[in-house]
Amino acid sequence: MPEIILKNVTKRWGNFYAVDYLELVIDNETFVTLLGPSGCGKTTTLRMIAGLETPTSGRITIDGEVVFDSNEGINVPANKRRVGFLFQNYALWPNMTVYQNISFGLKNIKEEMPVYASEIKEWNIIKSILAKPKEIVSIIKDSIDIHNKLDKMVAEVKIIDKYDTYINVSKALLAYKLEEALDLNSKVEEIILDLDTKIEQRKAFYQGKGFEINDEYQLTLNGEIVTKVRKFTKEEIDLKVRRVARIVKIGMFMDRYPNELSGGQQQRVAIARTLAPEPKVLFMDEPLSNLDAKLRMEMRSELQRLHVETNAIIVYVTHDQLEAMTLASKICLMDNGLLQQYDAPLTVYEKPVNIFVADFVGNPSINFIDAKGKFLATKANLEIWDGKHKLSFKPNQKIVYSE
Repeated sequence: MPEIILKNVTKRWGNFYAVDYLELVIDNETFVTLLGPSGCGKTTTLRMIAGLETPTSGRITIDGEVVFDSNEGINVPANKRRVGFLFQNYALWPNMTVYQNISFGLKNIKEEMPVYASEIKEWNIIKSILAKPKEIVSIIKDSIDIHNKLDKMVAEVKIIDKYDTYINVSKALLAYKLEEALDLNSKVEEIILDLDTKIEQRKAFYQGKGFEINDEYQLTLNGEIVTKVRKFTKEEIDLKVRRVARIVKIGMFMDRYPNELSGGQQQRVAIARTLAPEPKVLFMDEPLSNLDAKLRMEMRSELQRLHVETNAIIVYVTHDQLEAMTLASKICLMDNGLLQQYDAPLTVYEKPVNIFVADFVGNPSINFIDAKGKFLATKANLEIWDGKHKLSFKPNQKIVYSE
């Protein structure tokens, strides 16, 4: 499972240390926030893990693969690390639709992948959906507009969302015009018979070339899955685009342009584009900073839901402690390029390891006084012997003192 390990990672510009000997382990399926004041090194850390910045020294491992090692001379390019990056600005192409923006990166991916009998897979998907013809007819009728005309785009999206499928299947089902059939069952039987004939003919074609088809519709030859270096097919791209559109709830906006969307909708498009290639890790550099307060609250909830649904590692940069406390499963608090504390949010708040951490977290902030006396908390007494010690206490804690 994906895991990120940083060992002695340093980034230096001349005599300035942006990050100094950082040691960090980010476990699988965790939401980690890099928190700290401006200039503390959190964005530099994020960029080094992502491959957008080259460390001066150290070693970085992602999912068991060494992506950077200064001693071994290893530096895997960012586009080979299978990570996604979400920026402060949405960086959407203004001349492209939502669909085109999300699919843009997918069209450029070229790697070794299995070869599929995609047409047989598509026909079998259609057959499985037609097993409940009344359900399809109900979806189609629910897509009729106020002028009593079928809104094809609405119907296509509803079918795609209902059956977790892609546009070709949706268009094929609508083309059958099941809602107009006088005898629905007879119509469906006729369609399935035709599909069965096509499937058998296509199987015979592959078998004639020596191929078999496994349960995943992958072509096999002598028991081995056939692979080739190729790009994603249009069907594969569409399936990925529709899947992430469902996750971020923008399925109805696929034909719109960015200037026709609100700020929150544009952010969702940017998130969908990041998710589409199925990255191992998601990097987010203050992605909510350009949104208004109300929308920021809404998007925080969306990011939490996104983390639950994708089970991906999310590394999130912020200077907002409330955002960090709300979103993170662990907080990496930095200052002047140094790691100050790496713990669960409540642990960071309840048990700060030093004065900087205690002073930085909490709203209202933790109080500090030079004291001589006894600090009573959770039934344990802490003796403060002279005025050289600092006593910290939270606003909801009681301090018992005597003259």
